[in-house]
Amino acid sequence: MSVLDHLLYGLAWLSFGLGHSWLAAASGKAWLRRWARAGARLAYNLIALVHLLVVWGIGQALGAGAAALTLPLWLHWGQTAALLGGLLLGIAALRSYDLGLFAGTRQLRAPAAFADSPNGPDEPLVTSGLHRYVRHPLYSAAFLLLFGLARDELSLATSLWAAAYFLLGTWFEEQKLLRDYGAGYGAYRRRVPAFIPWRGRAWNAPGD
Repeated sequence: MSVLDHLLYGLAWLSFGLGHSWLAAASGKAWLRRWARAGARLAYNLIALVHLLVVWGIGQALGAGAAALTLPLWLHWGQTAALLGGLLLGIAALRSYDLGLFAGTRQLRAPAAFADSPNGPDEPLVTSGLHRYVRHPLYSAAFLLLFGLARDELSLATSLWAAAYFLLGTWFEEQKLLRDYGAGYGAYRRRVPAFIPWRGRAWNAPGD
């Protein structure tokens, strides 16, 4: 891949980051609710999926024939372990959520229950399960998967751009969480690491 290819691919990722962050912000959510009503969450997920597929397609076009990276055996096995660990961690993290709410299908089945909340009752603050150890276990899983998949120039570029998006997106997401949940989230953030559980179990969920 040439320098121009990498630049164009980076711009494609930037378009995803800006679009996804705007849809997650108050103005974007209001627009989605006006347009999709009870299907706002589902529309949010579908738009993100389609946008990611477009970015992936751009990467495939720009990185066609990208050479495989020459990796030592220990790193190859480390990446394989990261892939497996990321997959298992992602599955475990998803168990902390109501998947119907997360996907947006539950809102369609009971639209009246979600019509009047500006932030959406589909976004409760989750501090149980893996969230006792890290604030963003799904992102932790994504980082492991990205590292494990970096086997050629294109996948390495994808990993770097996606990781940059996750890091920047996390900052914006945490500002929103502080606005939505105030001191409660502030206390949680001070005690629980973002991605790596280096403090051990740093939070007791309600009812523990």
